[in-house]
Amino acid sequence: MATCDSAVVVIPAHDEALKLPRCLRSVVTAAACAPVPVLTVVVLDSCTDESASLAGRFGDDVHFVEVDVRNVGASRAAGFAYARKTCGVDDSRVWYATTDADSQVDPDWLARQMGAEADMVLGVVRVTNWRQHSAVAVRRYLAAYRAKLRRSGGGHDHVHGANMGFRADVYWETGGFAALESDEDVDLVHRFERAGRRIHRDVGLSVVTSARRDGRAPRGFANHLKTMSRHDGAA
Repeated sequence: MATCDSAVVVIPAHDEALKLPRCLRSVVTAAACAPVPVLTVVVLDSCTDESASLAGRFGDDVHFVEVDVRNVGASRAAGFAYARKTCGVDDSRVWYATTDADSQVDPDWLARQMGAEADMVLGVVRVTNWRQHSAVAVRRYLAAYRAKLRRSGGGHDHVHGANMGFRADVYWETGGFAALESDEDVDLVHRFERAGRRIHRDVGLSVVTSARRDGRAPRGFANHLKTMSRHDGAA
């Protein structure tokens, strides 16, 4: 397995001017802690807020591109396509990672992914602000989430577009992100699995994500949290 000598982080964003700065600060920190140069691509998808005004505030290695598709799968795909064209390097030596604009990664996020010696690395998420949800809904969510953690071998059964990375060459070989409004991350994982690629599921690789009630993807994390509230009168 070839050693990667550069990395790309893609962040899709739709009207995330309030949350995006915190996300970018965390990604810039993770890039500084990574063992290789890192290009970050923010994909502004059909934004009507002030997200575009953030361009240029986080250094030369953070690029902003704009699309008008209202589709998270297509946005992620556009980000990696832009990076591939911009970098012009051997795909076999590039590590790709993606997170979401309402999330914050840890400083070792990229370094840990790249050190796993896998074709794909899947992490987990944690929520630090539950103010928009009832205690009953939070307990229900946490119980269900923990039930999918495999205690043996440090693995888990979760897939989060907010916390995943993969080899660039395998990403392109398997067709990349599909133009799906939801579950684009699950779809990509299934194709890596069908191709027999090595997938490392790391329960210790965690990012902070938002527990907001109104999400961007129709069947995304926010919608999942709503299902936790439907039986206690909170939704």
